[in-house]
Amino acid sequence: MKSFLSSFFLLGAMGSSFAQTPTIPSPDTQIKVAVLAAPADKRDGATVYGYTAKNEFTVLRKGTNELICLADDPAQKGLNVSCYHRDLDPFMERGRVLKKEGKKPNEILAIREQETKDKKLTMPSHPSSLFSYTAKDEDYNPATGEVKDGYLRYVVYIPYATAESTGLPTKPEAPGMPWIMDPGTHRAHIMINPPASSTAHH
Repeated sequence: MKSFLSSFFLLGAMGSSFAQTPTIPSPDTQIKVAVLAAPADKRDGATVYGYTAKNEFTVLRKGTNELICLADDPAQKGLNVSCYHRDLDPFMERGRVLKKEGKKPNEILAIREQETKDKKLTMPSHPSSLFSYTAKDEDYNPATGEVKDGYLRYVVYIPYATAESTGLPTKPEAPGMPWIMDPGTHRAHIMINPPASSTAHH
């Protein structure tokens, strides 16, 4: 769980320099896979960030709705794509910039917390969703975009919410039960992790 959460908050972060440039799927394939994280009725209109043939992070498709999706990082094993509400983009973009600068996860969290308090970084004033779709290396074919046994998690950011303000526990008390993580901080959010056995395969 910790390793997931560490990478989770750095979604879209670009890796440091690579010994060799990874194979980059075509833009169409990156888009097809990235939007698997989105609700079905939001996929066609989502904005998608991904990678050029030179492994540069860029906008692959400008969308028409409120969702932004991140293509899989070709330098990382397995599949990890996500989609989030556009009002979370300043928060996510800041994480990407700090990661590129070489900041460590704990440093990034502390910097964004302080910048939010200083009103340099704006978090949404309303609940905002994020969807994360993952699969193991052996269950994902980057060339074709085919995925087997994918797993979808749901997150709802509610900045500065607490267990008391939401009535939610601070840890899941049953499989799939919503719970609040990082309560009282700028990145307070409701986590919903469906039991893997009941997750629909894409």
